[in-house]
Amino acid sequence: MKKFLKIQIIVLILISIVMISCNRTDDDSPDFPEGSTEYVNLWVQDSMKRYYYWADQMPAKPDYHLPTKDFFKSLLSPQDRFSFIVNTSDSSTYPLSVRTMFGFDYTLLQLPGGEVVTVIKLVLKNSPASNAGLERGVLIKKINGQNITASNAEQLTSAIPSHTVLDLTVGSWVNGSIENEKDIKVYYGYSLSQPLESKIFEKNGKKTGYLYVYDFPDGMVNVLIQKFAEFKSLGIQELILDLRYNYGGSVSSAAALCSLIPSGISANSPFIIYKGNKNGGEVKRTFSEQIAYTSGAPDFSVLQAYSLGLSKVYVLTSGSTASASEIVINNLKPYLQVIQAGDTTLGKDMAGFVIEDKRKPKKITWQIHPVIYKVFNAQGEGNYSSGIAPQLQVNEFKNLPLSPLGDPDEVLLSSVLNTIYSKSIYNGNPQEQPKILYQSDSPAAGLSGLKFK
Repeated sequence: MKKFLKIQIIVLILISIVMISCNRTDDDSPDFPEGSTEYVNLWVQDSMKRYYYWADQMPAKPDYHLPTKDFFKSLLSPQDRFSFIVNTSDSSTYPLSVRTMFGFDYTLLQLPGGEVVTVIKLVLKNSPASNAGLERGVLIKKINGQNITASNAEQLTSAIPSHTVLDLTVGSWVNGSIENEKDIKVYYGYSLSQPLESKIFEKNGKKTGYLYVYDFPDGMVNVLIQKFAEFKSLGIQELILDLRYNYGGSVSSAAALCSLIPSGISANSPFIIYKGNKNGGEVKRTFSEQIAYTSGAPDFSVLQAYSLGLSKVYVLTSGSTASASEIVINNLKPYLQVIQAGDTTLGKDMAGFVIEDKRKPKKITWQIHPVIYKVFNAQGEGNYSSGIAPQLQVNEFKNLPLSPLGDPDEVLLSSVLNTIYSKSIYNGNPQEQPKILYQSDSPAAGLSGLKFK
């Protein structure tokens, strides 16, 4: 008994030495009054040291007196295009874009004859833009009274977040010119969640399913099950995923989609590898583990009942295809043939989670959205920071006016349907096609962080 008590005393002494050592280290750090900018910045630095993928590149002695947003930027690696920070008590600190504020996006094109036009490529359903009457394919001549040109397009777009109302002059593309011009107002507002849209195409007895996926929110599994139950009951033999405007979202939702497509996978089939800094290490997850990471998600066996068991899938992409949607492309490759059509994706081969003050009550209202992991597929393939290039390079804007998404005559969709049904490969002549001069969502302003879960 005495020997046991002696050992306990020695352990307590050692713990005390460690605690004193830790306190001395803490004393070496700056000491700022609670509530000050410096106090917040020190919390930001400590959080980033622990989680940030490039923590080893952070400056050893940053300027704690900088405003918090500027301080955060001073910590970032030159390789980092995606980390951001917001103050939950100040809406002006949130990333804003034409899409998030007004519910649409547009592209500035130079046509083969030299004319420059601006075409609306995306209008969200139940958005301020759709409520104002905007549609995909409409052309914009003026924004807030100014003609859009190649030289001022970026400036006009960057100024949009400072407006709560957009005055647009728009028109229709008819026989090579803009007609039926009119002035409309689009008011800043909220866009509702976007639905999954599906269609079935059939020719010569072969059925092809088309699924437009705008994003990957948490809890979309049941909606996916509904769509794939329909696909399976109709006996589709080919599948086209339209991810061209999909910025990403939850990795678990992306994993659920992936689990519904190929044959030969099980609950224990590896899905993803996360690689972090020296603190985060490497995390591997199977399909089942990744899907279950979202609370309330159905068991993998439930999803498997609706799997199509395909040997290939077609994916429509653009420069707005990012993060979780890129994971769908990369992480399906070990299990089936992925045929990509459109343009090279954005190149967000990274994931993270939100870091915030968990104390009650909170002492800090800032919220950090850092890059924490690089992501890889089951075969260890990743590193696509320059984007994932398509096998079928197709210019979405080669025919004006733009057809609605899901229309069999729409350029990207028709190129794949032609490949499926006629076996001929699209081979457009880049010299005869419009040149993209500017896009309102490039660089990807307002991209939400890809969610680790």
